[in-house]
Amino acid sequence: MTCCLFSLSAVTITLLGAGTLIGFIYLLNERKAQNRRKVQRAAVGKMAIGGPFSLITHEKKPVTDKDFKGQWLLIYFGFTHCPDICPEELEKLAEVTELLNRQKSKQKHPFQPVFVSVDPERDTPELITQYLKDYSPHFIGLTGTREQVAEMCKHYRVYFSQGPKVGNDYIVDHAIIMYLINPNGEFVDYYGRNKNAKEVAYAIEQHMNAFKAANA
Repeated sequence: MTCCLFSLSAVTITLLGAGTLIGFIYLLNERKAQNRRKVQRAAVGKMAIGGPFSLITHEKKPVTDKDFKGQWLLIYFGFTHCPDICPEELEKLAEVTELLNRQKSKQKHPFQPVFVSVDPERDTPELITQYLKDYSPHFIGLTGTREQVAEMCKHYRVYFSQGPKVGNDYIVDHAIIMYLINPNGEFVDYYGRNKNAKEVAYAIEQHMNAFKAANA
């Protein structure tokens, strides 16, 4: 009887040990799979979003994507005649900028908010200059020909479409997303209307810290 109990205990311990080992192996495999998915998502994101562009600033200076290398960019696509959504998002972008500027002494690379007009027919550099003054002195506004703007929007997967005209007025339907680009010119993350300024600033700070650690 004692022998049987001993054998049963040994079998139980063996089964428990095997179960624990299997569980540990499963956990390791799951973590590896998660890491693979993260790398794949990052690779797809970098390939799918972002690319070269050639535009002019609100100060009428020609710029390309290469001029922004070495900086963190948070890019928003909108237009100056937007009645509500763009003002809300630019106010958020201004708040994000202020929050991050408080931490700029901790970061090697500067942070630059960018407004890209999807209404180049009306949004002249002069108009964009006046428009951005209401939000932040740190903003850079970009515009260009319709072809130049369309090319950049294509790279960033930004949809925009001019609505029907009422006199000389019209609305431009467009994607409402902010894109984060790292100092190497690579797409890192995006933020929609569901994120408030503090959440966006916190997420960007985490990306900045990770980039700093990886490039130390």
